[in-house]
Amino acid sequence: MEKKVRKIPMRQCMGCNEHKPKQELLRVVRSPEGEISLDFTGKKNGRGAYLCRDVKCLRRARKSRRIDRVLETEIPEEVYDRMEREMEAYES
Repeated sequence: MEKKVRKIPMRQCMGCNEHKPKQELLRVVRSPEGEISLDFTGKKNGRGAYLCRDVKCLRRARKSRRIDRVLETEIPEEVYDRMEREMEAYES
């Protein structure tokens, strides 16, 4: 009997445009209440956009306002600043 090959879900990074396995990426979530946050677990409820676990990709996506378009909301600068700090803390 053949072993079933499990399909790896791929997602596109909003910063560098590369397709990577979902597990390798970090999710940015807009909750049903409209709150924007980083989802390190991948389990939070809401609309999501994906980024590499690299601050450079967040900065690139911030500059192009790509996450704003995907999440269909305007993200304030202070929220981007907070996400950058969280990512830097998570990396170290």
